[in-house]
Amino acid sequence: MTVVTLVLLALAALAAVVPAGNGVRRWLPTAAASALLAVAAVLASVAGPALGFGHAVGIVLSVVAAAVGGTAMVPTVFRVARRSSDSTGDDPVEPLRGGLTIGVLERVAVAVSILAGWPEGIAIVLAVKGLARYPELRESHASEQFIIGTFASVLWALAAAGVGTALGS
Repeated sequence: MTVVTLVLLALAALAAVVPAGNGVRRWLPTAAASALLAVAAVLASVAGPALGFGHAVGIVLSVVAAAVGGTAMVPTVFRVARRSSDSTGDDPVEPLRGGLTIGVLERVAVAVSILAGWPEGIAIVLAVKGLARYPELRESHASEQFIIGTFASVLWALAAAGVGTALGS
């Protein structure tokens, strides 16, 4: 069961980077990655603890799934939020500078904090990110992007790290 969980975790990371387009709906890679991660979480919770090499692979795959999976998740959440907002859609909203890189680093830090048994690290990561972005957050679209992107990113990282934690216990 552990091997199946590890395979699903790897597939969740890979599904998130499948390029949308050419007949692939934009939301499909995110939905596939989410479903694979959910099944991996269920299997990890009922499987016995992974030991040795299996545990190490589970930790590495959890961090990779956290980092890579959010790369597809966050833009999908932005599209859903834009569709449900009251904006007219006339002026395109520019993403915050460095958002992709900061998001990957944020998800890695959150996942590693959880897997290391130090959840307080999440507060430090979010505080540093908030302080670094503070000058940009005065614009309403920037603050909305910051909040939505951070929530989606952190929740994805927590889910991926949760699979790794469940594999080890």
